[in-house]
Amino acid sequence: MSSVMARASRLIGRPRAVDAAAVLGAVPVPVVLLDAENRFRHANHAAEQFLGISAASLAQLRLEDLVPTDNPLFMLIEQVRRNEAIIADHDLTLESPRLNKRGITVQGSPLPEEPGAVLLVMQDASAARALDRQLAFRGAARSVTGMAAILAHEVKNPLSGIRGAAQLLESSVAPEDRELTVLIRDEADRIRGLVDRMEAFSEKPIARGSVNIHRVLEHVRKLAQSGFAAHVRFVETYDPSLPPVWGNRDQLVQVILNLVKNAAEAVTHPGASHPEITLSTGFHHGVRVAVPGSSTRLDLPLYVCVRDNGPGIPDDIRPHLFEPFVTSKSSGSGLGLALVAKIVGDHGGLIEVDSRPGRTEFRLHLPVITEKESDL
Repeated sequence: MSSVMARASRLIGRPRAVDAAAVLGAVPVPVVLLDAENRFRHANHAAEQFLGISAASLAQLRLEDLVPTDNPLFMLIEQVRRNEAIIADHDLTLESPRLNKRGITVQGSPLPEEPGAVLLVMQDASAARALDRQLAFRGAARSVTGMAAILAHEVKNPLSGIRGAAQLLESSVAPEDRELTVLIRDEADRIRGLVDRMEAFSEKPIARGSVNIHRVLEHVRKLAQSGFAAHVRFVETYDPSLPPVWGNRDQLVQVILNLVKNAAEAVTHPGASHPEITLSTGFHHGVRVAVPGSSTRLDLPLYVCVRDNGPGIPDDIRPHLFEPFVTSKSSGSGLGLALVAKIVGDHGGLIEVDSRPGRTEFRLHLPVITEKESDL
């Protein structure tokens, strides 16, 4: 990234030799140029997407209009000007009513030909961290898979015997003891249900086809509004031009239904007002990941977001959110989001979460169907 900055700095210093704006516009990472008063002199296309503001609008703003002046980014810029050297900082948070970016790496470079001007290159490391976490989640899911296989073999058969014996006793014991036999039967059913849920982690190949993600979202919304989310307001923001997803419809329904159910539980907590869940889709160029154990790289341009206005995810839970048996619910098994991560991983996709009080968003990056797959 420093080489990009060095070249850009030299090019901006020689506007007659080459069109610096065209060069910066082609750079695939966000680049902005600030003048000595921290006004935006230039922003490339990647920066417009990153900041969510057009270059024309940025030209009317100063940096402090986007980020509070106590943000470490201002210290970095001051050091660049004072030392006239390239300065980098990592894991920055750029947060304001207009902006919410975390885990950002920023490098600043001076422009000797323009005193006080600073070129900033920003890189969002959240996708890389999400991929690292995704690989960890897959490993955790595999451990659950092995455990499920053992439980299915070693526990289910004895449980059936215990439940059958309880049923036989139920008709022959005294009325005052019948409650105990019902308790044995109910607990055997509960344990069997847990084993059944764990068996969903089995390593079975998934049958894929062309899936209209908006029909999946509409199906989930109807299920939710007719049941557990009857009193929740739904907002739908879809991109109708999206191509089909290359995936398994039933499994994608399971993923989104699980996320919507969690969101509904979050927004209907005691004291909640105006509970709302937003479902949205869009197209995001440039998201590519390597398939583990292969030289193949997968494009993940389509994203699906499930956002709620609940209280947010507790800080101590967030780093382990997709690990098995981690839950903040008193009656939860902690397998729902672990299964979500596994299904998304089986599709070759990514799942990210961004949470703060009043706003939690789960974002799925999914592969779209290609010409090769459409011929299958």
